[in-house]
Amino acid sequence: MKKISLVVLPVITIALEILPLGAVCIFAPSPTERVKETFSYFSPIPFGYANFAPLITAVLTVGILLLSLISLKKNGVFNSMFVLSIITAVISLLPLVYGLSYFTFVGALITMALVTECILIKMQQK
Repeated sequence: MKKISLVVLPVITIALEILPLGAVCIFAPSPTERVKETFSYFSPIPFGYANFAPLITAVLTVGILLLSLISLKKNGVFNSMFVLSIITAVISLLPLVYGLSYFTFVGALITMALVTECILIKMQQK
């Protein structure tokens, strides 16, 4: 049952990343006006505007999902899953470098899901 939760959590995370509410770009159409737009983590638009973390997080989360599917049959992938989950969780926090306005509630949920995945993997290893 614990191994199934290792698959369900990345699926939930990917579902959150698909929502068009996670990645933020702030555009300035004039010197005094700022427009905040949100995109899916899989969208290349934030990546093109130098917000690299959401797309990298999305791709690595898909990798975590694939490793968790492999872990249903093999037990030897837990170390790589754990390391990849930690790296992905750290990368998901990188939009905070631009400021708090670049981090959304959905982004916080994604980070919490990735941290929870790290904890579940560590519990499964014991």
